[in-house]
Amino acid sequence: MDSDLIYGITMGDPAGIGPEIILKAIKNNKVQPIGQHVVIGDAEVLEHLNEKFGYGLQINRVKDIKELKNEDRRVNVLDLANVDLEKLQSGKVQKQAGKAAVEYVKKAIDLALNGDTDAVVTAPLNKESIHKAGFKYPGHTEILAERTETEDFSMMLYSDKLNVIHVTTHLALEEACKTINKERVETVIKLADETLKKMGLTEPRIAVAGLNPHAGEDGIFGDQEIKAIEPAVSAAKEQGIDVEGPLPPDTVFVKAVEGKYDIVVVMYHDQGHIPVKLLAFDDGVNITTGLPIIRTSVDHGTAFDIAWQGIARETSLVQAIRAANKLSSNK
Repeated sequence: MDSDLIYGITMGDPAGIGPEIILKAIKNNKVQPIGQHVVIGDAEVLEHLNEKFGYGLQINRVKDIKELKNEDRRVNVLDLANVDLEKLQSGKVQKQAGKAAVEYVKKAIDLALNGDTDAVVTAPLNKESIHKAGFKYPGHTEILAERTETEDFSMMLYSDKLNVIHVTTHLALEEACKTINKERVETVIKLADETLKKMGLTEPRIAVAGLNPHAGEDGIFGDQEIKAIEPAVSAAKEQGIDVEGPLPPDTVFVKAVEGKYDIVVVMYHDQGHIPVKLLAFDDGVNITTGLPIIRTSVDHGTAFDIAWQGIARETSLVQAIRAANKLSSNK
């Protein structure tokens, strides 16, 4: 691993578990060996939780990222000071928390675009909170795409057990079915191939799941496979990509877990999220593919029900930093 790389870690929704898992990762010395870090967030929130849980960490406000000094038990913070701690309620949907979370992400993106950091690693935000603050983004992915002016992007869920990449994500299922077309499926196959090569796989083996039961059964259960998915797979094969499909969704994940495929291209949000979260809930990583910057994230939400209680696990955050390290090292 490259220990000289710098990661901009967003604090996520300050009322959620983001601040806590960041502190835990640093307290347990799971960040420094991977590289240098700077938390884009609110220093007062981190100081409050550091004191509350008795972590004994040094919260170090930084102004110039180029002068970072990583030391044991030191939390480098680019303090946006955008939270009123006295009014902040842990575990609650609230406007100020949603606004702050979006500001962290946008600042982190700008730092990466300017070359001040090598990657962005995001703690979770809460969709209801950011909507309450007036932002209509469905999630992180759309903020990243807009801020970086990226048109072709996708969400990849990465773990030691199973990898998936999505053709559609934050859409109603009815809308997702209407959105699937040859061009989009082909684009996502290419993103899967490119991203896994950046992760170190020289010849990724890609499976493409069908949308319908039994992958449509030759049109008996739907024609998206015939009209969109099969032509996209054929086009990708002609470009030298090792890809198969469409394959029945009820068996393709078993084959991937057994080692036949390195990744499964899935058609909609839950088709990919359910198997990955079943197999790797604590250590799955969300990677946004197609961006001009590297972005990884935890594969869980703000967990308001356990926020600020000292019991949240930092495993997914550490894995997200490790994935960012691998992508950055091979950039």
